[in-house]
Amino acid sequence: MSTSAPAAQEDVLRPASPPPLLPPRPSESCGELMEPSVSGLTQAVHFSSGNPRIEETRGIMHLYPEDATSSSILPVGRKPLVCVIAVPNHMTYADFCQYCGAFIQYMFDMRIVRTNGVEDQYSVIIRFDDQTSADGFYQHFNGRRFSSLEGDICSVHYTVDVQYTGSIEHAQSSLTSSAELPTCPVCLERLDQDTGGILTTICNHTFHCSCISKWTDSSCPVCRYCQQQPEKSTCSVCGTSENVWICVICGFVGCGSYKEGHAISHWKETQHCYSLELETQRVWDYVGDNYVHRLIQSKTDGKLVELNFHCAHADDKHGSCECSEDSGFNEALLNSKLEAIIEEYNDLLTSQLDNQRKYYESVLLEFKEETEKKISESVEKAIGLKLHKLQMKLNKCIEEKRFFEDINENLMKNQEMWKAKLQHLEEREQAAVKLRDEKIQGLEEQLGYLIRHIETQKVIDEPPDGSVASEIKGGTLIPVQSASSSSGSNKQGRRNRRRN
Repeated sequence: MSTSAPAAQEDVLRPASPPPLLPPRPSESCGELMEPSVSGLTQAVHFSSGNPRIEETRGIMHLYPEDATSSSILPVGRKPLVCVIAVPNHMTYADFCQYCGAFIQYMFDMRIVRTNGVEDQYSVIIRFDDQTSADGFYQHFNGRRFSSLEGDICSVHYTVDVQYTGSIEHAQSSLTSSAELPTCPVCLERLDQDTGGILTTICNHTFHCSCISKWTDSSCPVCRYCQQQPEKSTCSVCGTSENVWICVICGFVGCGSYKEGHAISHWKETQHCYSLELETQRVWDYVGDNYVHRLIQSKTDGKLVELNFHCAHADDKHGSCECSEDSGFNEALLNSKLEAIIEEYNDLLTSQLDNQRKYYESVLLEFKEETEKKISESVEKAIGLKLHKLQMKLNKCIEEKRFFEDINENLMKNQEMWKAKLQHLEEREQAAVKLRDEKIQGLEEQLGYLIRHIETQKVIDEPPDGSVASEIKGGTLIPVQSASSSSGSNKQGRRNRRRN
């Protein structure tokens, strides 16, 4: 596959021009950026964003100077718009979101931009939902270190205004990318500020802060553009950084024919015929005097041109083509190759999407199986725990039943014992009552006998007739037993005999 396919892929991935963080006022233009009364109190900082190889967006942000603000005295008329400048490049988007902490939920949007003239740092323009959140962020982070192990200090400035002066396109844009859908490329949800903060990367791609915070790489999840660019290579002989070539065989770095020609000298000395141009990532064949690619992207109009012919405008030593032939045959051949490349790219994209679909289906299936396994384990655990509790309750009830049975048995024994005692007491009571009645009856008989004796004695002592008294006086009184007394005496005799 030729090198034009990655170029076409960059055109597909290239985002549209980003909307301004703050829309410009109708009365302002690129020449008149601020009112004179405000511009004298602020400092202008030029910035840019976007992929330099595709499209750059440039602008100016007006910041309050450091001597105009402090932790105790804040500028009058400030807005809920701040700018964090001089953030080190090794700090990724996820690191910065983690550094902001709880203030993320109060941010409407963040935009990562490059400060002109500074390569190892970037700036972050942040717009908050209200002024209180912006003041709290300024007082908490201004002058604070990004990390306790490094000396980089967070510098927060209140921003008066942010204005975009224009954009520069370095490659032909694709019609399919004229407008970017307002959705997050990670979660595919709409980019709604009410659900959380929105972060725009340095290559003008927009994400939810919660989604980009999970991306630990420093590159963009969409176009893979890295905010931390590698150091520029220089010629091993003269030290220049322009028009640099590297030998793909031994790694020698030398300048091209537009400078000192050390790359060509290296080829002549070592016969290493393949050299890579670092700026365009094209490989040149010194023996064939041409690029090894079949198709490359023209610098003038961005079209794909064939490199199998020697162009009249090409460089004699490197064959750098700056134009394309207008021949109908070459145009037809170019169109056929372009269609083949597009078809190959579409097939590749389809296969990759199919692989992604299969992968995520397997992930979902694995997650479903794991979830079902966890649910079954939880259910078994809950059932086992409940069964254990019920078994404990059953054992406790069985012990209580045994305890109550023992108590019942003891109570039954006590009941029989008390019944026997009660019967014995009743018998004793009946015997005592009977004996008492007999004694009472004997006493009554004795009492009757005594009464009769007394009455008889009275009759004797005071007789009404003297002759009868004399007769009674010389007589003898013989007691007569009654029927009851005779029966009682018989019973008493039988008792005495039993005792004997």
